[in-house]
Amino acid sequence: MLPMIKSKQTNISIKKSTLLAAPMLWMLLSAGLLVLNGCAANRHIDEGSIAMASDGGLQVADDTESVLNPEFIYRYLVGEVAGQRGDISTSGAIFYDLAKTERDARLAERAAKIAAYGNITNLTVPAIKLWAELDPDSTEAQQAMTEMLIATGRLDDAKPYLSKLLAKEETRASGFLYMNTLLNRSPNKAEVLELVQFLAQPYPDSAEAQFAVAQAAWIANKDDTALAAINKAETLHAGWDIAALLKGQILYRKSPQAAIDYYYEFLKSHPKSNEVRINLAKLLVNQKQFEAAKKEFPLIIEQAKSNSSQNLADVTAVVGLMSYQSADYVSAQNYFQQALAMDFKDIDQLNLYMGQTSEKLNQNEAAADWYKKVPLGPRYLEAQLSLANLVARTQSADKAIEILDELMDLNTEQQIIVIQSQASILARAKRDQEAFELLEKAVQNLPNTPELVYDYALAAERLKKFDLMESELRRTIAEKPDFAAAYNALGYSFADRNIKLNEAITLIEKALELSPNDHYMLDSLGWAHFRKGNLDKAIQYLQEAYNINPDPEIAAHLGEALWLKGRHDQAKKIWNDALSIDPDNEVLITTANKFKS
Repeated sequence: MLPMIKSKQTNISIKKSTLLAAPMLWMLLSAGLLVLNGCAANRHIDEGSIAMASDGGLQVADDTESVLNPEFIYRYLVGEVAGQRGDISTSGAIFYDLAKTERDARLAERAAKIAAYGNITNLTVPAIKLWAELDPDSTEAQQAMTEMLIATGRLDDAKPYLSKLLAKEETRASGFLYMNTLLNRSPNKAEVLELVQFLAQPYPDSAEAQFAVAQAAWIANKDDTALAAINKAETLHAGWDIAALLKGQILYRKSPQAAIDYYYEFLKSHPKSNEVRINLAKLLVNQKQFEAAKKEFPLIIEQAKSNSSQNLADVTAVVGLMSYQSADYVSAQNYFQQALAMDFKDIDQLNLYMGQTSEKLNQNEAAADWYKKVPLGPRYLEAQLSLANLVARTQSADKAIEILDELMDLNTEQQIIVIQSQASILARAKRDQEAFELLEKAVQNLPNTPELVYDYALAAERLKKFDLMESELRRTIAEKPDFAAAYNALGYSFADRNIKLNEAITLIEKALELSPNDHYMLDSLGWAHFRKGNLDKAIQYLQEAYNINPDPEIAAHLGEALWLKGRHDQAKKIWNDALSIDPDNEVLITTANKFKS
């Protein structure tokens, strides 16, 4: 029941500010809807209520502020109680209506936050507008208005609000630094770049403004503009790690080696820039320059030891992961053990890394023990999947499937992951019919996901059910138009069967547009051109794929294209190098034997 409101004849007056300052009874967004420091708005819950007098009535105010009429008090309390009962829509509408009637910014702010919290679209926009209108000096209100305009694609309308926010010197630097995070919802990256350039124009001596332009240009694929802006930022703020990291990313798109060379040059002048050194090491590992990367690892660790802002355990784990990716499994194991000894915050993740590293060192019993250390929780399923794959490799597929069958209390998403893993285990055991039947049953009985249908299609292809494979992959693409692997799988299937080659190339090019520089997709495109007789294009794409990842099947394809081009010695070298690493790969063996002379 609502508290009884005494009539005006009782001569009780209530401060409007007392009501508006009364704590909310439920969660509201705090610190605004848009925060220039990049942090997400937090939600608070306040257990307070409007102050009550000893006789159960509302607390009496003693100052001279205007007396509120009972109608206002009644509606205010109805809004409070509606929120308390979870009727967010009613609560927000009441406070918005009160704000319009009273022209009070505090009521408008409350209405806006209630609407945002409840995701009440038709109320959020007008409430934020009213709040910004009634409190033009509030940074929070102007930020909320800015975010609303950006979210609705009205970048031109957002200009004056962003300009006003950036005019404040105390928030300008952080504002520019997080400008592109703020604008990343907008699909028109060229328009975003134009907006950021407009906003940066009044501040030519601000390194942060130049950084924002560079970042927007890079996102818009305007690398020359990005490079010019980031060079200005470096001039204005020499030795700035953030600018150096972005410049490396810009140069990487032109040439990975250019980024590596730049990082080396930067570190000559700024050897304590550990974030840059870590990125250099990651890039070296990515480019298979493992020996050069390993030289950086001790320097990274030493620098982290003397830098209180860096978590030594985290850095040690990162170096361990890079060692693992460099195939230096002994060092990786040592780094992971050091991180464990330093109380690395995610012990379960390290247990998984230790298990994977032990497998690479053929320490299979130890690997199983590491996986078994992961308790019920966020990483338990991943650990059990790793354990099952280990058992499938070292014992039998049936025992591996039993491990996964025993998993309990799985949600639908987890059930699908387990079924996909079991099907993969069966496929590796050459039990393609069983894998197909398992996936077919899942597709019939579980809510379909594009990933599940994709696996079902590939299982159909292995059984030469090509019509089914094609229809399922087309269904996957229709349901998830940005699923690059589905385009690639269909295109590669056409190319491998030497049919529909023009469509194959179109499909694979779409896949690469969605997932640039993917070595498997580059291989597919090269193979499609090979089938069409475009040997020069085929070699170009296959060589690019091989440079990224010398996968045995990519080596088989590249060697075959080189052989037919008359470059026999190169073809033989590629096949022999690949066979020395993976001597049992059937595709590689078949291809190399086909061209023995």
